[in-house]
Amino acid sequence: MPVPLLDLKAQYATIKDEVLAAVHQVMEKGAFILGPEVKALEAEVAAYSQCKFGIGCASGTDALLLALKALDIGPGDEVIVPTFTFFATAGAVHNVGATPVFVDIEPDTWNLDPAGLERALTPRTRAVIPVHLYGQCADMDRILELCRPRGIAVIEDAAQSIGSEHRGRRAGSMGTLGCFSFFPSKNLGAMGDGGMVTVREDEALAERVRLLRSHGAKPKYFHKLVGTNSRLDELQAAILRVKLRHLDAWTAGRQKNARRYDELLRGVVTTPKALPHARHIYNQYVIQLEGRDALQTLLKERGIGHEIYYPLCLHQQECFAHLPSRNASLPAAERAAREVLALPVYPELPPESLQLVADAVQEFVKSKVSR
Repeated sequence: MPVPLLDLKAQYATIKDEVLAAVHQVMEKGAFILGPEVKALEAEVAAYSQCKFGIGCASGTDALLLALKALDIGPGDEVIVPTFTFFATAGAVHNVGATPVFVDIEPDTWNLDPAGLERALTPRTRAVIPVHLYGQCADMDRILELCRPRGIAVIEDAAQSIGSEHRGRRAGSMGTLGCFSFFPSKNLGAMGDGGMVTVREDEALAERVRLLRSHGAKPKYFHKLVGTNSRLDELQAAILRVKLRHLDAWTAGRQKNARRYDELLRGVVTTPKALPHARHIYNQYVIQLEGRDALQTLLKERGIGHEIYYPLCLHQQECFAHLPSRNASLPAAERAAREVLALPVYPELPPESLQLVADAVQEFVKSKVSR
């Protein structure tokens, strides 16, 4: 039988009655925009993320845009981002008129390299966006140590990392703001798009984000700021509230599957490095190996789901060809783009399916060695 990279139908089957009841309740109330479900979800996600404030929005990309706008970042400003991440991290910077500055990653965690960050700082640096890639937090101690004395904002891109921890502190609670995505493939995924911004304690900053997501209006038709329309709707909030109750159990399932992969693939390929002081939630289980593309061919033949996150670094993207960093040498990220591959790790993955995946990887590597 085929092994999908992610099986959302299997997840839905376990919570179908709860989801349908929640959706029915919203339909009966007839409130669909910024109603009680959104307000409740904001409080619940904020508390889950060790923050006082959560502001629901239309997507993880919009969460980044709102965070940058709330900090008045724009033309003339530089924002440091890792070059190895999803496009939205840098796209949001460009879309507020600021300049993304790309830095390399740590070769063992695939997260932003603090040494590269330090070298990239200039008097124009207004913010840094560390990405908690694949479900593990970046080195926030060192990042904050570099940024706070200089007055540089830290926007956590926690799109893949709700519930992950760095020394007991949750993703989204350590920086100036945290940004989350509820895209369906995320550990806490909606049945459509959705996102959230978290703020640990700064009520004024949280209110600014809240205004910006609704055209800057308070009260209605009276605009304090020029904002946009980026609202999380009630139906998605109701579904996410159901899923949030199951999130820790699902995370435990992902962690169990990751540990089994570690056992089966250790010494065969490079496996994710889970730091001892971290809570890794494994939005993705990503291996690294030479000959990745040939392994893809084998997995396709056997019906095994997989994906490359990400095949091209951001500093190499055509749309950023005008930036000075276009010709930068960022070797760890460039190697990762050539060699990483995500394997199925979702919590409903049957043990026998996981074994099939591991067997295929082992067979591929052994065949390479024997040539």
